[in-house]
Order: sequence, then C-alpha cells, then structure tokens
Amino acid sequence: MAATTHSTSTALRLSQELLSQLSQHGNVRTYPAKTILIYEGDDSNSLFVIVSGRVKVYLCDNDGREVTLTTQGPGEYFGEMVLDGGLRSASVVTLEPTQCLVLPHGEVEEFVMCHPDFALQLIRDLMRRTRRLTENVRNLALLDVYGRVARVLLELAHEVDGRLVIAERLTQQDIANRVGASREMVSRILKDLERGGYIHQEGGRFLIDRTPPSHW
Repeated sequence: MAATTHSTSTALRLSQELLSQLSQHGNVRTYPAKTILIYEGDDSNSLFVIVSGRVKVYLCDNDGREVTLTTQGPGEYFGEMVLDGGLRSASVVTLEPTQCLVLPHGEVEEFVMCHPDFALQLIRDLMRRTRRLTENVRNLALLDVYGRVARVLLELAHEVDGRLVIAERLTQQDIANRVGASREMVSRILKDLERGGYIHQEGGRFLIDRTPPSHW
C-alpha cells in the first residue's frame, strides 16, 4: 500500500514583511542550544519570533517526566499567551543555536491593534493550535501507544523526491515524549514497524515506506 503524505507543515509562518515590521518593536537575541527560554508558570511578558534555529515546546512534571507538544522553526512564534497576561502554559527550550526577535507585552498589544493582518494571522494560528491540541487529547484518550507512534511518524513526514522523510533526527526518547509512553515501549514498536517493512532509517532519519496500519 503506498504511503500518503502527512505533515505538520500547516504551521502559519510570518511573512518577511511582517517580520520586518515586527523587528522595529523588539530586539534580536541569540541563544545557544539547550537554553530554556520560557518556563511553564512564569509571567507572560514577551512574544518570541524565531529568526533562525529550532525550539521545542514541552510540559514537565516534578519528577522530570516530559511531554513534547511541538517543535518550531524560523518564522514561527511562541509566547502568544502574553496577550492575556496569564502565566506561561508550557516551557520552551532551544534544540540548536537559535535567534529570536523578542517583543515586550506592550509592543505586542500595540502591534496587534495597528496591524489587522497580523491580528488575523494570530487568530488563525491560535485556532490551528487549539484544533491540534484537541486532536492530541483525543488520541491520548482513544489510541493505544502503537496508534500514537504511527500517527506522530506520519504527521512529521514530508515528501522528498517521492519518499516520505522525517527531517528531524528523532531519538526513541523524543518520540516517547511526544506520545506519552516509555522509551522501551516505543523501541519495541519501532522495531516491529521496521520488521514489517513500514519504516527504515537512513543517516539517522526515519523514512516511511508504506502507511502503517491503524491498529497493530
């Protein structure tokens, strides 16, 4: 059965025009890899727009157990909760050296009011994120671990030269953090998928050879 294309490329990235306009209201800062930019529970006082690099948005409990919500790259933004003045709802860490345009709360509010195109994009992006969160809750409640692993692999895959490739170099722990399962369980599922001819690895990246079944 041929694989169909699934990806997370629906993320709304800011246009160069908007980025240029936003740059007049904030400062560009450079962060090394593995720098925590936002802690869950902190005050919301700024919006971050990624200029270069990648970040991970995640939740973590007191025992260090972690759930990855998403990863983001250039043109995307996080910290939009700054608009309601509430506490940060998740933590964000850099996955590689990253540059961000950082805008304080007051500048964000002023920019939203003066630029309806940005306000509309922000609303659409918030709706998209809400839909994705709803779908994630649904899958955690209704899918077993295998189903969640298969779904994540398909969502992250992009078509490259007729093949479905996951560009991110994912470890078994990365996948486990995304699906809310143990690394050992994920390892067994990945081995089963490889033995079944559904996926394989090249150069540290996963390729999907055919669509995994919805149930194992």
